[in-house]
Amino acid sequence: MSNLLEAFEKKQIEKLTGKKRIPTFRPGDTLKVTIRITEGDKSRLQAFEGMCIARKNNSVNSNFTVRKLSHGEGVERVFPLFSPIIEKVEVVRKGDVRRAKLYYLRDRTGKSARIADRDRGDEADQYAIIEEAIPEETKTNEDQQADVPVEAEAPAEAEAEAPAEAEAPAEVNEVVEEDKKNTDESSKS
Repeated sequence: MSNLLEAFEKKQIEKLTGKKRIPTFRPGDTLKVTIRITEGDKSRLQAFEGMCIARKNNSVNSNFTVRKLSHGEGVERVFPLFSPIIEKVEVVRKGDVRRAKLYYLRDRTGKSARIADRDRGDEADQYAIIEEAIPEETKTNEDQQADVPVEAEAPAEAEAEAPAEAEAPAEVNEVVEEDKKNTDESSKS
């Protein structure tokens, strides 16, 4: 039963993240979350920039909390990670913290509320844009050899094909060698 549920949730996550990228971020990082706000029939984008103070990873129900100071007042917002209203999430700064939840920052202001920077290097996106590749029809080695007559091959053409065979995987090389042996035997008789 749980396998069905996990498979369904995984499919939903792929569907929701197919057209946007979600970077890897942790509590302590300063984020810029761009949200689509719809007012009547008009929609606009609005940025909410603050520090990520909490993150809950629970498959489709994952969310993160961002806190910022606006005119001296602390404002927190909880965003569902896979929400369609989130246009993009950018990591502005990476912070160095030792906790998973930074709720203690609610009581602090000024210098005591600062988080040190940490260079974690380039991290891969947690969810990258999935590009759907159009499957192309490719000819197999048997089809390509059937198109080329055996008697018409010149030695120069055989040398030109040799490097291409060296780059092919071992299994393909075995199939090609067997086909050559078969064509050599048929040409002798």
